[in-house]
Amino acid sequence: MTEVKHFPKEEGLDHSLDLLKEGYLFITNRSTAFQSDIFETRLLGERVICLRGREAAALFYDPQKFKREGASPNRIQKTLLGKKGVQTLDDEAHHHRKAMFMSLMTPVSLQRMRALIKKEWDIAAKKFSQEKEIILYDEAKKVLCRAACDWAGVPLKENDVEETANLLGLLFETPAALGPKHWQGRHARTKLEKWLKELVIEVRNGKFIPPEDKSLFIISNHRQLDGELLDTDIAAVELLNILRPIVAVAVYICFTALAVFQHPKEAGKLRSNDENLLQNFVQEVRRFYPFFPFAPARVKADFTWNGYSFEENTLTLLDLYGTNHHPKLWDNPELFQPNRFSNWKDSPFSFIPQGGGDYDFGHRCAGEWVTIEIMKETLNFLVNKISFAIPDQDLSYSFNDIPALPHSKFIMKEIHLK
Repeated sequence: MTEVKHFPKEEGLDHSLDLLKEGYLFITNRSTAFQSDIFETRLLGERVICLRGREAAALFYDPQKFKREGASPNRIQKTLLGKKGVQTLDDEAHHHRKAMFMSLMTPVSLQRMRALIKKEWDIAAKKFSQEKEIILYDEAKKVLCRAACDWAGVPLKENDVEETANLLGLLFETPAALGPKHWQGRHARTKLEKWLKELVIEVRNGKFIPPEDKSLFIISNHRQLDGELLDTDIAAVELLNILRPIVAVAVYICFTALAVFQHPKEAGKLRSNDENLLQNFVQEVRRFYPFFPFAPARVKADFTWNGYSFEENTLTLLDLYGTNHHPKLWDNPELFQPNRFSNWKDSPFSFIPQGGGDYDFGHRCAGEWVTIEIMKETLNFLVNKISFAIPDQDLSYSFNDIPALPHSKFIMKEIHLK
């Protein structure tokens, strides 16, 4: 007979405030204390199972065991994800919608994104050279907003770039915020969805005809399993699921610059413009620095795993940051070492900065390849295309800020083209 195990259990009525205080380290701290990669706690009055590690990730992304419907809190849907988007679907409906996103990630499309990022940074560099100083995070959001809209076929006037970039930023800056800041995120989503919904209607009415290989055309004309076009509200949500994650790469760009500054020896190796070295550095940035803290799902039906009984509909959180720093998976996980990726064998469950599992059928982020191309081109720009100085500033970051960012958002001055 299989041994029946009891979940290590955190005592207390509720630990939501602890989650806000500890942020990215909430699950890792308790896994370390329990000496277990699985434990039980309570959040917002609900029993929650927390997981970390490769085996736990493989379990979490098993579509027979877990579902996404009803897993994301309303405040996340109202800001970060939107209602009825691909992240909230399961089974055949998810596979069908995910295939639409995967069709956008062709080699040609990825090359086009990288070319757009190069063009936008080249344009920005000329502007930076005339500025006393710039805040990289803010500038990166604008660069990425322009590139994202161009790549997706979404028309955007230059006068609207800064506002649109800030609105898109609020979608991922406010889900964990309280009070007025959170409501700014909700207002931003309402405004952006209205704009994109009107654009989808124009495409369907023939008033605006985007290129057929662009996201705007493909999403506007996507048909569901029943043969019907996506509801215009949902089409707007899915367009934001293209634009918002691209602009969110500004977080990674900020940490990429921080890594270049804090690890000059590693950055110096990139002077050769070697694609493999750029890739290794970028992957280590994605592993080392915080991005998404954890992913939610609910148990699909009762099952037993490793002696633990999972009950239907139980909310379950997978620790993304903690898995990327798990001492059993990574040698010296708290050291920044890009060469760890030189001979690394790709695993969909041990390296999960943007989720894990299979791209085509699972819930791993379809835009992960886009993220890597953007980061490689930006890293090359920072190391090989410009010179700059770093004034005194607060470059520390807090794990209870979601998303975490260097507090100064990385100030640069004396920027010159090489």
